[in-house]
Amino acid sequence: MSDDSYPPELAPVRSGEELDWPAVETYVRAHIEGLGPLTDVRQFPNGSANLTYLLAFEARPLVLRRPPFGHVAAGAHDMRREHRALSVLWRSFDRAPRAYLVCTDHDVIGADFLVSEYRAGQVIWGTAPPSMAHHADLGRRVGLAVVDALAELHVVDPDAAGLAELGRPDGFLERQVRGWRDRWKASADGFDVPLMDEVGDRLAATLPASPRPSILHNDYKVDNCQFDPADPDRVRSIFDWDMATLGDPLVDLGILLNYWPDPADAPIDGPVFPEGLDRFGLPTRAEVVARYGERTGQPVDGVPWYEAFAAWKTGVVLQQLHRRFLRGETTDERQGNKGGERVVSQARRAARILEGLR
Repeated sequence: MSDDSYPPELAPVRSGEELDWPAVETYVRAHIEGLGPLTDVRQFPNGSANLTYLLAFEARPLVLRRPPFGHVAAGAHDMRREHRALSVLWRSFDRAPRAYLVCTDHDVIGADFLVSEYRAGQVIWGTAPPSMAHHADLGRRVGLAVVDALAELHVVDPDAAGLAELGRPDGFLERQVRGWRDRWKASADGFDVPLMDEVGDRLAATLPASPRPSILHNDYKVDNCQFDPADPDRVRSIFDWDMATLGDPLVDLGILLNYWPDPADAPIDGPVFPEGLDRFGLPTRAEVVARYGERTGQPVDGVPWYEAFAAWKTGVVLQQLHRRFLRGETTDERQGNKGGERVVSQARRAARILEGLR
């Protein structure tokens, strides 16, 4: 794949997703010294929900993140939570970019927004990027590095990291299932998928006993990781911490598995991943689970429940994104095409995992 055809890290801001840049410049320069004028703004175009921009100040670039336009579900796209995590986590977990400020004054751009450091590097979108294609056994090395970074996050002591109050581990899984069932009801809005309700009921009735709580990323996947192109064996940065919390670490593992292709997948109800990732040479999901268990010392025999939960939750997220497109709250065509079909596929996948038919 040529440099021209690989998904770009940066692009011009999408029509309809511009912000009040003079107001942003004034606010950020008032809170961070020595930046100089804002000379350019670009958008990170490959995310699917939160809007992320590069602010090219004269002295150094910074990253701005804000929730998507339109209706936002309660507790979702939480810039305050992301700032709370990233303003301290970088000290004990160097894959976490440092957050510098959060703005809660909606007079600036109409929503909370976060400003953090910018790290240059390579995000992998399904196929070998030109900057890394020369590495032998690239897919396997990247895959193991992604698992290792998650394991290292989960062994960070939340108290020592200053994040003991980031979440409420007691009753975490029950609240997760209940909350996502409520979100499904709110977003379905006439879109009848009985299997989504059935899976939600079954997950609620079969909650596993959680291990010790860890710091959770809560949307961990290959394309939320960044690499130094010279080093495929270590994740450099992890992005998108707006759902970070304290809770059951196997939730993160289940989410990763639902974004992870495997040769045994059936096309009709496979996981969700960028095109080409199934040919990238990643380790199998069984190897991912084993590696995670080895690196954390965590028993992993109950992982299928978490993988089913992740598939079902992904179905809810896909429906939320599709509804946002139908309401005209985003111009991102990816959310309009086959939105409903993807929801059904994830419901089938979750049901099949719970039935032990993988």
